[in-house]
This record gives sequence, C-alpha cells and structure tokens, in this order.
Amino acid sequence: MANLHTYRTEITWTGNLGTGTSHYRAYSRAHDVDAEGLPTILGSADPTFRGDRTRWNPEQLLLAALAQCHMLSYLHFCAVNGVEVTSYVDEAVGTMEQEGNGGHFTEAVLRPRITVTDAAMLAKALELHHPASEACFIASSVNFPVRHEPTVTVESA
Repeated sequence: MANLHTYRTEITWTGNLGTGTSHYRAYSRAHDVDAEGLPTILGSADPTFRGDRTRWNPEQLLLAALAQCHMLSYLHFCAVNGVEVTSYVDEAVGTMEQEGNGGHFTEAVLRPRITVTDAAMLAKALELHHPASEACFIASSVNFPVRHEPTVTVESA
C-alpha cells in the first residue's frame, strides 16, 4: 500500500490597492506563501504579468521545487553509493510558452555543478542522476520534460 503524504500551504493575496480587482491595473499581484512553522515567501506574478520582480513568482517556485527535489534525491543516492559530494550548485532554467491567457512549461533543464572528493567517483557521480531523477516526486508530477546536464569535478587539494 502506498504511503500518503499531505502538504498544506496558505496563499494570502496582499495586493488590494483600495479598489480590489476593479480593473487589470488596479491591483498588485503581491501575495504571501505560508506554511506552519516556516518563514513567509513573498510572492507575485512574473514582471511580464505586472508582477513585482523583488518577489518570487509561481514559475520560479516550480523550477526551484524541481531543482531542490532532484538535488535531495541525488544527494541520497550519492550517500548510499559511496560518492562523497562536497558541493552542489544547480543553475536551473525553465521555459514557458504563453498561449493567449494561458500557457505551459515546455521543459526544465537542471544544470547541477557537483564536486566530489575523488576522481574514482566521477563516473558513479554522473550515473546517479538517472535514479535520482526517477525518485524525484516533483519531476514525476509534471507533464513536461526535465532534462539534466550535470558537471562533476574533483575537489582540489
């Protein structure tokens, strides 16, 4: 039997500038993203859609979730397979195609730069991206491809 996990967030729109949504330019897209016991994430729309560039937008949060999930799965597989990672930085890129008032992501590309402690671990470090990808709950939940372009180097002495 599958284990079920439930997650809760609260999204609160904070962008009423006095007249609500009386017209398209009358309101801010500002909102707060909260979960019990965690710091508030300040959210907005993408600046293209009249959002605040100083706040996270949903598209960035989706991409961040994909990158985080892959990283956490990957680090797990490295730990249980004897690959000692000392650094992991991912510069992920997502592409969204807008169609009228809607749109969808067409792909996400994760570009993790990983450092390991020994050259003998390089091949295994690259190989473990495949099972990490398969284990990532977020990647398994989206309907667009998530590609990986990892780079693995050996820690310098």
